[in-house]
This record gives sequence, C-alpha cells and structure tokens, in this order.
Amino acid sequence: MKALVALILLVQLPIHKAAPAAPPAPLGCDDPESEAAAEVAVSYINDNIHHGYKFALNRIENIRVLPQGLNNDIIFLELDFLETTCHILDPTPLENCTVRSFMDHAVEGDCDIKMQRLDGKLSVLASKCHSHADSSEDLIKVCPDCPLLTNLNNTEVLTTVTAALNHHNSKTADAYLKLIEIGRAKIQYHPAHVVSAEFAVAATNCSAAEAKVNVEDCQLLPDDQSNFGFCTATMVTRPSQDLTVDCKLYGHQPGVFYCPPGQDTAAVLAPSVVQGLRNHNLGLSHNNPVASESSSSEFPSSILSAKSVAKRAVAEVAQHDKVPHPVGFVPPPPPCPGRIRHFKI
Repeated sequence: MKALVALILLVQLPIHKAAPAAPPAPLGCDDPESEAAAEVAVSYINDNIHHGYKFALNRIENIRVLPQGLNNDIIFLELDFLETTCHILDPTPLENCTVRSFMDHAVEGDCDIKMQRLDGKLSVLASKCHSHADSSEDLIKVCPDCPLLTNLNNTEVLTTVTAALNHHNSKTADAYLKLIEIGRAKIQYHPAHVVSAEFAVAATNCSAAEAKVNVEDCQLLPDDQSNFGFCTATMVTRPSQDLTVDCKLYGHQPGVFYCPPGQDTAAVLAPSVVQGLRNHNLGLSHNNPVASESSSSEFPSSILSAKSVAKRAVAEVAQHDKVPHPVGFVPPPPPCPGRIRHFKI
C-alpha cells in the first residue's frame, strides 16, 4: 500500500522539461569567423583564375550559416574584391600585393561563395564571380585628366606591346620572350598622347641572339622548366616620340602554368584579347562535382541578397531611433555589410 501511494505521488510531481537551446546568434560580416571564411574564399578564387590579376578582399557584403548537423555547417558568402597590381602568375604573396588605386581606374569583383565547415575545416563547394572596371564617368568626375582603361585589342595597344617586346628582345642577352597575355592598357590624350600597357610574357628555348636567326624555332619552355614574367610599356607619340619598356622574369615556379584562352579548365571562363574587353573578367563559376546531397553546391534562391540585408539593417536602425534610449546611447552597427578595407566604387 505504501508503495502504491509513493507511486501516485511520484506521478503527480511536476515534470520540468529542459528548454530548447536557443539558436546561435547570426554572424556579423566583421566577426572573426566571417573573416576566416572569407580568407579561405579569397585564396580559392586566386588559385582558380588563370588570367589577369590577383584580387584582394574589399568587403564582406553578407554571410549566412545553415547548420547541417553536428560540427557541420553550410556557409554562404557575398564578397567584394578589388584588383591588385600582381598578375596571377606573379609569385608575390597576396598580402604583399598593392590594390590598384581609384585613380588607376580600379576593377571590382563580386563573388557568391558556398562553403562547408566540417569539423572546423572550411572548403569551397561552389562559386559564382564576375568583375568590371569602374565607370569612366565616376573617374572623370574626380580626376578629369586621368587616363582611362581601353580595350585590350585596341590597335594602339597592340602596336605598343609589339614595339615594346621587340625593343626588349633586341637589347637583352638573355632568353627570347614571347607575349602570352595583355593584362591592361590605358590611353591618355592630353596634354600628350600616351599609351600604357601591361602584359605577361614567357621565356622560350632560344636566346635573343638565336631568335634573330630563326624565330619560328623558338618555343615556350615545357611546364617543368617554364619561366613567366611581366612587362610594363609606355609609348608616347605626341608631341614627341618615346618608348620605354621594363620586363621582369619570375623564375621557374613548380606547379604554375599558363592556360591559353579557350583551353581553360571547367572552372575558369576567361576572355581572349580579341573580344574587345577592358579587363580580364573574373568569370569564375564552379560547382563541386563530389558534393553530397546535404551539401549541394547549388545556390538556393531563398538566400537573402546583400541589398535586402542592408535594407533590413537600415530599417532596424531607423526603428531603434524611435525607441527612447538613455543619454549617450549609441545603436549597434548593422551586422552586414562589413567594413570597407580599401575604398568603395
């Protein structure tokens, strides 16, 4: 009987269920975790483009984390980049590369990145990127006399590059160099007519002297001996004529190769100079073919764009202004977009 009474009393005791764990607070674009993910994404982008220049992070526009299970998250990033002065074949570490100034007619890149964080390790599942030069109108407003980017296949540009490379090869006692890609070019019309060009080159199996005998026999060095370099050239045609050129070879870099336009791997969609573009487009589009169903490399349409997030953040700040606050209260900054590291274009 006593056991029955005890059982009844036990059943009548209030049952306290553990409250469900609160979801983690959303990441801000300037949080250390966001910065770490962006760093991995930047390295991935620069490792998978084969034309043009390296890009540096300028701003984290948006980040969203979708938990998939224990120690398994899918991360969506929207990133803004700026072109640097380091060609993609340049061995200089990105952190030592200079971001092109606004006055140098900057080029901006935009990327949507999908990543997986599994057991603390970050990897890129998918990416969609493009780049474009800042508008000429914006630059002229600030600097009316600054030269503007021109098409890579502009006749004056091709003439300048050809003359500059011929001049270099005629003066050097080292390897005969061949053009592999024009990186960028600008034309200034006043007060002098000046064409400036940057272009990537590669050493051949001929010396410059041997090339004078039969240049058709000069071929690029094989991958295990390749030696790439970079040249800058300036040709003045008015009021006087002048040509200057400076070329530098990087030395052999194991594992580094140049992929001619049209022969790129599936991850890279790069233009050739004949397409009349002012800059090499950061046309990187990649989907991980081995991504599992749970970590699909597709970008869902439900992911908020950076613009919608920014609008929502502005609305929240405005709402804060309507609520009475103590004297000296400073509303917190919106979590996204993040800080601008260089400049906005």
